[in-house]
Amino acid sequence: MDIKSVKNYFLALQDTICDTLEREDGQEYFQEDLWERPTGGGGRTRILTQGKVFEQAGVNFSHVYGDNLPPSASAHRPELAGRSFQALGISLVIHPLNPYVPTCHANWRLFIAEKPGEKPVWWFGGGYDLTPYYAFEEDCKHWHNTAKSACEPFGEGIYERFKQWCDEYFYIKHRKEPRGVGGLFYDDLNQWDFETTFAFQKSIGDSFLKAYLPIVKRRKNIAFGEREQDFQHYRRGRYVEYNLVYDRGTLFGLQSGGRTESILMSLPPKVIFRYDWQPEPGSKEAELYEKFLIERDWV
Repeated sequence: MDIKSVKNYFLALQDTICDTLEREDGQEYFQEDLWERPTGGGGRTRILTQGKVFEQAGVNFSHVYGDNLPPSASAHRPELAGRSFQALGISLVIHPLNPYVPTCHANWRLFIAEKPGEKPVWWFGGGYDLTPYYAFEEDCKHWHNTAKSACEPFGEGIYERFKQWCDEYFYIKHRKEPRGVGGLFYDDLNQWDFETTFAFQKSIGDSFLKAYLPIVKRRKNIAFGEREQDFQHYRRGRYVEYNLVYDRGTLFGLQSGGRTESILMSLPPKVIFRYDWQPEPGSKEAELYEKFLIERDWV
């Protein structure tokens, strides 16, 4: 189990994603904030704000450790409660300015739970998901086909399994609707040996920009007005609700004493909450609910 190689990969991936997003934005740059966690570890937070293309983008690396796994990490594996832990990985959320460019989220992480006299228990987790406001079939199919291609070298049914997991995980129960059009999600992943599982993690990480960047390029220059921006801000409210109520990464970060500013960088900069709003029948806004925020196969 080579933790150093995993850490080096995560740091290099953070560099690659940030460099690529800066070039695509063409105006603003990521500001870096190095931080230390008083009870063990630290991280490298990078935030781009008020860009030409990206209103806010955060791409964070962290490597934290401690004496006891937080409840959010051991909830599904109670036999590990009380073990010391290491957690390292990348978490990113991109909120574009143009409502025709989807918001996206991704993360890749490694957990290690340790106990004296026993072998460490390790698992990988992560994936990526897409949250459009004005959605296009072409974009959704490209996103999912790229994800499927990244999974294919590791066996049949991997994409289908993790696509379904993503649909179930990023579901806003109190709204009875998905957060977006999904992608991949996996956790507690150690079904292969360490090297193979790490290779899978790298395949998914390396496919992210291939999945997202073509969508950004196609949509970033579409003209929009106040109506589209208003709807974007309204739908961003769903993002806030999900991240604060359900997201395990947010809960883990807060429960483990992580850096609050870095954890909550996932929240959008401008949001509207409106009482019992409904889209106009036959409108583009209604189309999002009718054709995209439903259970679908995209490949």
